[in-house]
Amino acid sequence: MQIAHQTVVQMHYTLKDDNGNTIDSSVGKEPLEYIQGLGMIVPGLEKAMVGKSVGDKFEVVVLPAEGYGEYNKGLVSEIPKTAFQGDDVQVGMTFYAQTPNGILPIRILEVKEDKVTVDANHELAGKNLNFAIEVVSVRQATEKELESLQHHHCHCHDHEDEHECCGGKGHGEGHECCGGKNHGEGHECCGGKNHGEGHECCGGKNHDKDHECCCKNK
Repeated sequence: MQIAHQTVVQMHYTLKDDNGNTIDSSVGKEPLEYIQGLGMIVPGLEKAMVGKSVGDKFEVVVLPAEGYGEYNKGLVSEIPKTAFQGDDVQVGMTFYAQTPNGILPIRILEVKEDKVTVDANHELAGKNLNFAIEVVSVRQATEKELESLQHHHCHCHDHEDEHECCGGKGHGEGHECCGGKNHGEGHECCGGKNHGEGHECCGGKNHDKDHECCCKNK
């Protein structure tokens, strides 16, 4: 059976940067499971999966436009330090912010006495995604599986031993990074791209006291 719209796919992947450094991999773990055609992995990888069959191994380079988007300087901003509710904020930390479009991750770039510079870009924004893929299984999705996706909302959880890479929206349990929006419980929802106004606590602007409770450390 070939991968087509609304097929359930299990795959192993390794994601590397342009220098050959491994960013994430499912090797030695459970394979990533997703449903094809529903935007559960980054668009460039999803396109490359079409027509593949069990046992196929291939490599694909996903450009930023079909991955996590280009780096957007507009998603870097200063917010009041009080927004972090007294947490010990340090450079490099990742917090999650509640916004009108769900929970999004923000990274701490700089800490001043009363201000914190945050970045709501996905950490892979502006970068090529170099995937090595092995297709493990392919089957038709059931009506129950498709229906369950309609009830899922965006959640952000702390992932430790989980897969973090493929672009991350709506992917199976334990896989964090596969595309970033509209996925179900247990899946990192914050691909960090195309965030417009209303994402004040995630790299935007217009921060006021209403945003003080929206940041939590990962």
